Amino acid sequence: MKPLASRAAWSGWGLVWGLLLAGCATSRAQAPLGGMMMFEALRYRPSTPGDAPAPAAVLVTERGWQEAEQGALPVSGCPRKPEGWPEEAASDAELLAPLLGCSTVADFLAAQRGVNMARVVERLGDWSAVRLGAFGPLVDARASRVLNGKRVSFLLKATEDYGAYAQVFAFFIIHAAYDDELDLLLRALARDKQLGQTLGPLEPVRQELAERGLKLEDYSDRDERAEDILRGLERAARDALSGTPVSDGARYQRLSAQRAQLPPAYQQALEEVERALVSEHYTAGNMALGGMDQLTFGVPLGFYHLVAGTAHGVKELTQGQYEQATRELAPAALLVALYAGGRGARYLAGVEGAEARAWRSSPALRMEALKQVAWRVGERLGVEGLGTLARYIRASREAAVFVAAGGEPAAVALHEARGNVARAQAWLSEAPPERVGAAEPRASTGRAPGGLASLVDEAAGYSAEVVEARLHQAELDASGPRLPADVALLQRLSSTLSSPPPGVPQGSALWSEYVSYRQRRLADLRQGKVPEGPLRWEPYERMRSAFARGLSFERAMVALLRADALLPPARRRWLKGFSQPRVEVHVGVSKPGVPGMRFADVLIIEEQPPAGQSPRVETFSFKSRYLASLEGGDLVAQMRMDARAAVTYYGGTLDILRPSLRIRARVQRVRLVYEGGELIPMKGDDLKRAVDTIRQEINGVEVLFP
Repeated sequence: MKPLASRAAWSGWGLVWGLLLAGCATSRAQAPLGGMMMFEALRYRPSTPGDAPAPAAVLVTERGWQEAEQGALPVSGCPRKPEGWPEEAASDAELLAPLLGCSTVADFLAAQRGVNMARVVERLGDWSAVRLGAFGPLVDARASRVLNGKRVSFLLKATEDYGAYAQVFAFFIIHAAYDDELDLLLRALARDKQLGQTLGPLEPVRQELAERGLKLEDYSDRDERAEDILRGLERAARDALSGTPVSDGARYQRLSAQRAQLPPAYQQALEEVERALVSEHYTAGNMALGGMDQLTFGVPLGFYHLVAGTAHGVKELTQGQYEQATRELAPAALLVALYAGGRGARYLAGVEGAEARAWRSSPALRMEALKQVAWRVGERLGVEGLGTLARYIRASREAAVFVAAGGEPAAVALHEARGNVARAQAWLSEAPPERVGAAEPRASTGRAPGGLASLVDEAAGYSAEVVEARLHQAELDASGPRLPADVALLQRLSSTLSSPPPGVPQGSALWSEYVSYRQRRLADLRQGKVPEGPLRWEPYERMRSAFARGLSFERAMVALLRADALLPPARRRWLKGFSQPRVEVHVGVSKPGVPGMRFADVLIIEEQPPAGQSPRVETFSFKSRYLASLEGGDLVAQMRMDARAAVTYYGGTLDILRPSLRIRARVQRVRLVYEGGELIPMKGDDLKRAVDTIRQEINGVEVLFP
């Protein structure tokens, strides 16, 4: 198996989503075991190390817990803890139930808050502790150390009791541990002079560890002691009593019970071992558990969250869904999505209440959410960056906790800090906040706007040039996350544009438009024409949806104004102050003291002014803005920003730059008109208070809702 970053020969982002399982993994030569033994689901891993986490990691975890309490994290993704848990739990099953029922790594972390996890792990039997460690990282460093001790204990017991079967359990432990934890585990075995006799004879295990950067040759067993001879004699006596677990009813029952609690692929592996033993094809040290990449998608950490269960009674995902993951997500992408996507998964699904519960229990929706998260992080880091980030997560429990608690921003910060959690926390705290506006809801694929050609209406005054200019301005004004204005980085990220993100069909007009936009922005940055990087895909998609909706609203309002202009002055609603109003759309204007040229949505000019007087001029600014998500101070802040912009750019003295109108005029009134309906807050009082506040604070603008 090759290092994570190069394991898949990706020649473009499309391969991340369309990669076949065989393409995700590198098969290694397999020694015979009664035929080829392919593991189809085994190599993901969650777990915990020994060193105490740095304060930075704890801070991020605390923040994640706070957000969980506030509803940002799907806390209900874990079963409800029984009264008196964990102190009154009478069995391992009762201790594990509230933890192993969590649907995401973030849920698992949140469920540990306020719990003495070290005491929980101490009370668990060795095998139960191993299962817990396979489910996710333990936040408490002391609990992590206790867990590692129980892993060592279980491995020693399994090697002694299960013989050939122990290799499967050894792989399970390896796949469920971070690199720093494995280092501690190997050191513990070596200190007890148990490394050589437990893992030493298992060549496939040696290979697996070597590919994780942990060579057994670097961990030497301590020197022989007198007690080692006695221990060896005792073990030999036990071995003489029973050659295989099958010959010992109690041990075989224990093996069978533990096998039933393994993910399906490990169960299949044990069946292969059993068949090989029965047919006497097994020889010590030559058992090839081949296809380990396929076993867990080529990446340890996290496989349990795909095969072991989701909340609300769904005990395991189907094998078909698991296979779908191997086809549609490359190893690094899936690992990153499992850890970075816990906080955003429910948001991606866009559902609440009963629908949210249905989403958590749906393998298809969970896979879609994972693909969305992986694409979004890959959009920012690129394919190589995803591989690097996955290695950082795999390297230490502390990094895994940081990403799972902090989500996508923490994942990007960890990448920027090259895996150093303390630096990542500092980077995250120093990063400038993204511009905030009224959050547009994500348009469904079926309602996504078409290309720019669909917005052109020459007869109404919306030529291709006008639409392009308006879109350019909308993009400059758009809030939302952008990619850095880094030419070299954007050049590397161009590979992510080879295929659209999940849920966007091939041939999508909007995706083609976005690709062209990214290419133009890259060229403009090379020439120093623009200061900011391009919008990322999702904010661009929202901006375009709002732009198309806004253009439609503007056209409706222009039609309304033109109809109003034809009425007698006494019957007019909008243009009462005019004798013969002329309605002009998208008029270029400039203003003394304000740099640049802007385009007024609508300019109304009196065609027959009284003798000796300048023509009356009014301007309209139309906003199809999603205000429904705002309330109180946020609503006022958004409307204040819009009102000030309207006065600044379209009020006072304007130079009208349209060739047929070239005059300097004094604007008598500026009207800011918002689209209503489902875009405005449900609470009418909030809206009225906001309008009253703007009226008192900002002179020269009238805020209206038609």
